[in-house]
Amino acid sequence: MRNAARGHDLVALRRLDTTVVPRALHRRSPQTLAGLAGGTGLSRPPVEAAVDELTERGLVGESTEAQATGERPPGRPARRFRFRAEAGHVLGVDIGLHKMVLLIADLGGTVLASQRCEVDPELGKRDRIDLLRHAMETFLGAHVPRRDAVLARCVGVPGVVDAGGAVTSVMVPEWSGVDLGRLLSDGTQGRTLVENDVNLAVPAERWQGAATLASDVVCVLTGHRVACGLLIGGRLHRGGRGGAGELGVLPLLGMSTAHTALRGPGTRRAGESEVTESEVTALARAADAADPDAPAAVADFAGRLGPGGAGLALAVDPELTVLTGGAAPVGRHLVPLLGERLRPVTPHVPRIALSSLGERGVAIGAVRKALDQVEEELLADTAP
Repeated sequence: MRNAARGHDLVALRRLDTTVVPRALHRRSPQTLAGLAGGTGLSRPPVEAAVDELTERGLVGESTEAQATGERPPGRPARRFRFRAEAGHVLGVDIGLHKMVLLIADLGGTVLASQRCEVDPELGKRDRIDLLRHAMETFLGAHVPRRDAVLARCVGVPGVVDAGGAVTSVMVPEWSGVDLGRLLSDGTQGRTLVENDVNLAVPAERWQGAATLASDVVCVLTGHRVACGLLIGGRLHRGGRGGAGELGVLPLLGMSTAHTALRGPGTRRAGESEVTESEVTALARAADAADPDAPAAVADFAGRLGPGGAGLALAVDPELTVLTGGAAPVGRHLVPLLGERLRPVTPHVPRIALSSLGERGVAIGAVRKALDQVEEELLADTAP
């Protein structure tokens, strides 16, 4: 029994070593064996054994980068190892009523390929799912040579999603109650996640956008619909059923019809096929050109966002509000007007910023969520 227990302990320690070491390299690469031993608190032999095993699995490789200049000890330079971000891929997708954006990234979060395509807003349940599945498979087939290298997928949808990946709202026609995560997982490698689009836009802003230094954030996704996401204490706040911040569904607040205010002056150009997108772009051009009718349309939109924004400002007291989504082209005109609407009704007006991520914001958040899943599975402590 003592030998069996000792064997169990050795296996557990080995499993611990092969999670601690890649986690250390994932945080900082490249590192020497001595550096890994010092940073992890492990002795050199288990570090060396873990590196050998992880090298066989393709997660770790020897670095070929030249060492930094400076005084070096005599003799042969120490071998340095790195986490191989190219060892796997993740897929992030944003499917809305009118468009779909797809991104492929490596395990370091670098986007390797992107694609945007139009979506017919009248598509029914089955046709929309088939379109989504076909687009994902075609996109991956064109850019990822080995399908088993896709370690996770995440899809953002315009509706409330429960913790299991089932859509519980009716933002997308006929998708209410659809277990989208299960339908997309059938026959695929890696985990498939589904999340509300604004709940992906928030971590995207924290990761690469306007909220990198903020902890309490309200993200307002504007466009054909208005939805809000919350970051509290640096963590996404989904609520018990995934619907936290969804003030756009309350008719009394006026957010549900806010997009109609964007039908201001301006002429659409060829190629601007999506109705809401072309209207906003035309309005932005008119505002930039000092069209006298444009300020009234932007002010009307700001006025419709104001009550919901004030409610969130009072409930959450965020340090930052980020505007993202389809109305971003008029953002520089909208930001000061929204601040004016909030000032009389809130004791503290949060700083208001415009997202720099453009139409890829939700898909970038989907990449981040997929990466979090991979890191949890590959780099988590599994040893008892």
